[in-house]
Amino acid sequence: MENKLFVSVIVPCRNEIRFIEKCLDSIIAQDYPKDKLEILVVDGISKDGTREIVKNYSNKYPFVKLLDNPKKIAPSAMNIGIKEAKGDIIIRMDAHNRYEKDYISKCVEYLQEYKADNVGGIWVTLPGKDTLVAHSIALALSHPFGIGNSYFRRGVREVKEVDTVPFGCYKKEVFKKIGLFNENLIRNQDIEFNLRLKRAGGKILLCPDIVSYYYARPDLKSLFKQNFLNGFWIIYSLRYANIPFSYRHLVPFAFVLFLLIGSLITLFYKNFLYLLVGVLSVYGILDIISSLTLSLKHGLQYFPFLLVTFPTLHFSYGFGSLWGFIKLVVSKLRGNKNA
Repeated sequence: MENKLFVSVIVPCRNEIRFIEKCLDSIIAQDYPKDKLEILVVDGISKDGTREIVKNYSNKYPFVKLLDNPKKIAPSAMNIGIKEAKGDIIIRMDAHNRYEKDYISKCVEYLQEYKADNVGGIWVTLPGKDTLVAHSIALALSHPFGIGNSYFRRGVREVKEVDTVPFGCYKKEVFKKIGLFNENLIRNQDIEFNLRLKRAGGKILLCPDIVSYYYARPDLKSLFKQNFLNGFWIIYSLRYANIPFSYRHLVPFAFVLFLLIGSLITLFYKNFLYLLVGVLSVYGILDIISSLTLSLKHGLQYFPFLLVTFPTLHFSYGFGSLWGFIKLVVSKLRGNKNA
């Protein structure tokens, strides 16, 4: 234990009263020695009682600290935590998750064993509520048709080098080498940071036995809003960063754009309608097959909800990206970063 590296866990949060206790309990229960650990909860001035809960934890556990995040966004929370951190290793752990008890020790182990710059693990997606809709959302977020080749959501069988991981366990020296998180990016800042790290020659690993449990959005409305904003920031982040995404993130945008442009083309070239209907038919068949496959495995009661959940995922992200593209073009034309 004397040779263990000191670890700083940074937990950005804001109004997470439903999940913060589960999160902190799972971090405190870690098998990593507590004299080599600090937990920095960086709170965006929560109004729902989250701060009071964290203060209670900090009174009980001296290694838990509450820090303020006046900007109320995740990248500024991370940067505040990084500047405050004492650790040789920095791990971001999200308040919307809970973690296996060996999460931290496995992160540190793989970081050292593979001489990596960042390691992360797989997400096991849990329903945000005990409803058919919430369970369907959790299932869709773990299926290839729902999330493509997002390996940390689908899972891997062996250690795999990737372009990003959820959250991340970093050597502190990484931040001295490539800088901090981009505070212009309200969302997707971790994707941009990890791509920046890769471009600088960094090594990012996804490890199958590092496991956390993510609580998905509980209903279609909140799922649509979350995914719309994720899609928006994938494109609009071009305003502040150099291609801060992988091209796989553009698939929903390309799909929505094709449907919209294709609909306009059919006004002048009616034969194009056959291609448009064909593409939509293929999409509908894939939706039915994916929904049915999951329903046969987990329960036929989920089938009608899955049929709606998959399009909600894809179209919310795609239309969010479209809106991001429009805002990006407008801001460029105006020459105003605040546009």
